[in-house]
Amino acid sequence: MTARLQGKTALVTGATSNIGRAVAVAFGAEGAHVVVSGRNEARGAEVVAGIRAAGGKADFVAADLDGSAAASHGLAERATEVLGGRIDILVNNAGIFPGSTTPTVDETMFDQVYGVNVKAPFFLTAVVAPAMVAAGGGTIINLGSWVARLSVPVGALYASTKGAVETLTRAWAAEFGPSGVRVNAIAPGVIRTPDLDPSQPHPAEGMMHGTPAGTTGDPGDIAQAAVYLASDEASFVHGTVLDVDGGRIGVAVIKGA
Repeated sequence: MTARLQGKTALVTGATSNIGRAVAVAFGAEGAHVVVSGRNEARGAEVVAGIRAAGGKADFVAADLDGSAAASHGLAERATEVLGGRIDILVNNAGIFPGSTTPTVDETMFDQVYGVNVKAPFFLTAVVAPAMVAAGGGTIINLGSWVARLSVPVGALYASTKGAVETLTRAWAAEFGPSGVRVNAIAPGVIRTPDLDPSQPHPAEGMMHGTPAGTTGDPGDIAQAAVYLASDEASFVHGTVLDVDGGRIGVAVIKGA
């Protein structure tokens, strides 16, 4: 523990698995009091227990961020109370990914994906950011995606939501940055989730061919980027989308060249 976030409070949405879980654990290890938020109480309790066992401070707050303002506002209120009256760091991580093509998306799916991926963080930020301003400052980290800028033949609906989130990141940096709230985003590449057999190839492994990394990333890679953006080390970083993608967006490795 290096205590880069000592004395800070943090709310991480979608923190009961994968990237959100890794971020919550990393924040706890760096000294932050973390609210682990998600729908599954059993998994949330497991994450909290792990953080506490390692010497950190964490609590679980259940939330089903369906896109309604009421759900987002309710989470903000409960998390603020648990964290002693303030949220210093907000990580808008919760999201859903239907592996759909455009013709297979119906209106119900469209509304659900935009509700979780765009409306929920929008209304959560709408409450938390002004409270941060009133408290003297804070940090907001959104989760974008490499597919927001490098298109693939499936997942157009998901990609469009992440494009919206990355645009909101810049807009919020302009809106709240002058008042002391830093807003940035992380765009993960293809990340191997812990539930997959490490001895088997990732279903999307081929998407990392031709990159400097040459393989998929780990949730911990994203967590360490989040720690940086949440810490004072990133005090001069505003409105940035940090690509943590093994070079997928910016680099083409041509073998034999």
